Amino acid sequence: MSVTLLAGSATASVALTGSEPAPAPAATPPAAGAPATPAAAPVQNLIVGYKASATEASSNEAAADDAAAKGKKAGKKAKFDRRLGTGAALVNLGGATAPADAADVMAQFRADPDVAYVEPDARAYAMATPDDTEYAKQWDLFEPTGGMNVPAAWDKTTGSGVTVAVIDTGYVAHSDVAPNIVAGYDFISDSTAARDGNGRDNNPADQGDWSAAGECGTGSTASGSSWHGTHVAGTIAAATNNGKGVAGIAYNAKIQPVRVLGKCGGTTSDIVDAITWASGGTVAGVPANATPAKVINMSLGGSGACTTSYQNAINAAVARGTTVVVAAGNSNADAAGFSPASCNNVVAVAATNRTGDRSFYSNYGAKVDVAAPGGETRRATDTPGTVTTPENGILSTLNSGTTTPGSEIYKPYQGTSMAAPHVAGLAALVVAAKPSLTPAQVEAAIKANARPLPGTCTGGCGTGIADAAATINAVTSTPPTPGFENTTDVNISDNTTVESPITVSGVAGNAPAALKVNVDIKHTYIGDLKVDLVAPDGSVYTLHNRAGGSTDNINQQYTVNASSEVANGTWKLRVNDNAGGDTGYIDAWSLVF
Repeated sequence: MSVTLLAGSATASVALTGSEPAPAPAATPPAAGAPATPAAAPVQNLIVGYKASATEASSNEAAADDAAAKGKKAGKKAKFDRRLGTGAALVNLGGATAPADAADVMAQFRADPDVAYVEPDARAYAMATPDDTEYAKQWDLFEPTGGMNVPAAWDKTTGSGVTVAVIDTGYVAHSDVAPNIVAGYDFISDSTAARDGNGRDNNPADQGDWSAAGECGTGSTASGSSWHGTHVAGTIAAATNNGKGVAGIAYNAKIQPVRVLGKCGGTTSDIVDAITWASGGTVAGVPANATPAKVINMSLGGSGACTTSYQNAINAAVARGTTVVVAAGNSNADAAGFSPASCNNVVAVAATNRTGDRSFYSNYGAKVDVAAPGGETRRATDTPGTVTTPENGILSTLNSGTTTPGSEIYKPYQGTSMAAPHVAGLAALVVAAKPSLTPAQVEAAIKANARPLPGTCTGGCGTGIADAAATINAVTSTPPTPGFENTTDVNISDNTTVESPITVSGVAGNAPAALKVNVDIKHTYIGDLKVDLVAPDGSVYTLHNRAGGSTDNINQQYTVNASSEVANGTWKLRVNDNAGGDTGYIDAWSLVF
């Protein structure tokens, strides 16, 4: 699945595609089954992030007054709607607003020094289009060429005790997944898109995401219901050894359905609240999550670089100990141009086919962390919409209903939407095997133990095809250590530069070409910070350069080519704060040789 965001438009539209690549430019006709992406879609809401020092960051009343005042200056009505789980304010523009008019309001917010960022509330869609196919075996789990070597991991871990949140279309009842379902939530605010007659509620049942021609934008084609979240859930944790259906990768894990995608997709504001809630964070008006997820799967996205809203929610989820897995997208393009695949702190997954080549539709590039089976139910040279190789798709749980739910079935899909849950399932196996691992360590283990693609991947598919057995053997046989670590807190005051040292000894020769630098910094506005790794000889490697906005930390693993540096000696983490009003501290950092 891939998401297409409207370039140059104040309102973004996200198109999920599985069997067909999503269009890159807005003017390109959409893939079969994907909504159109009109070049001048109206805007209804804005997401406004205030600096922590601003009154509007904590006072809804102040945020409401500010929204009204800025709307009035732009000659438009604007009002505070609600507080997102990230702390940002959702501002309603009083209905569908032309992009140029919305831009006027956004300009008023951007001119305010108390505003960290303002962006349109984007819309997302599910990332795979189903094909009518016949039953096919699960080659993706066990075949030595294109499979993920899953059965060999099951003697050590099956995912017990781990909850995986599937942020998607919700869940339609299926007996092969039902034993592993735990309570989720419906985060779709718009009752029309939700099709359940109300807004947010505690029932994440998939009501169907079908749409009529033109209903999701000018030129959009009619499409049936995808039951996409149920297909993803089956790959992760379908019941196994029950004499029916398919096997889930982490078949003793639990699935938490979190519904964000309905008719014509879903909005960024709903998705970031879902990320917050699923990982155990607080969202106003929503009951606390009784079973926070240790892994999140998001087989969704859109074109455009990672937004501040996505990044803030993801950073906070990772800080709570949740590994976030996302689909790279299906546009046969660089994943750097798609969100949330281009966000930091995620495991971005490309798709491979049965022969171990990059699937023709899969995105690629430096932002991709690892690849996994996504399948190909047709060839790149076949007519779009045809089904020529159903046996090469990813078989999972589904429903026969073309609009509303029908009977339960099994069907193969193709897409990076199918690849991502393979890695989410593996992450659940890893967490079950070693609950003490941090998200950065889970990601590092999966990437370090992937095997090279037996085929080709023009543009880059990360470290290779994820290998379940190799990953689990590594984390269960070798205790993960940070290598060299400094856990002493170092305060970061306004307009100062501070350093935290680590003395390395006993390492032969030079540092590696892939030196891992784990950084944990707590700070109220990371956009003020420049973070450098300083080698023993004084060479400087920049890790973070004043990116991001209002958040409470940097919790990330960076990879540095330090092969020219002698390993032994004193390394330093240098942090420069260049503005006033926000402070924090270096919590911990480590070097992994």
